[in-house]
Amino acid sequence: MGVDQLINGLSLGALYALIAVGYTVVYGIVQLINFAHGEIFMIGAFGALSTWILAGKAGGTLAWWMLPLMIIGGMAAAVAVAVLMERLAYRPLRHAPGWRP
Repeated sequence: MGVDQLINGLSLGALYALIAVGYTVVYGIVQLINFAHGEIFMIGAFGALSTWILAGKAGGTLAWWMLPLMIIGGMAAAVAVAVLMERLAYRPLRHAPGWRP
């Protein structure tokens, strides 16, 4: 039981660290805080799930090659939403009157 808790704690801590690094990188580059960071992570997870569902129905059986496809599908969904957010939200704010980097 102690080893299970250690693994759970390390994986949760790694997830928190990944999210914190994401906030830091976004703030360092864009100079705006992005509180939708968790939503982009979740959209990536749903992109991976959608890839799993679509490929599972097409192939019939789920094999070892599904994980790389799911990772690519999740990354594509998250990147698409992040680029759209940058174009529609960050760019107009960056060039708004009174903005000083």
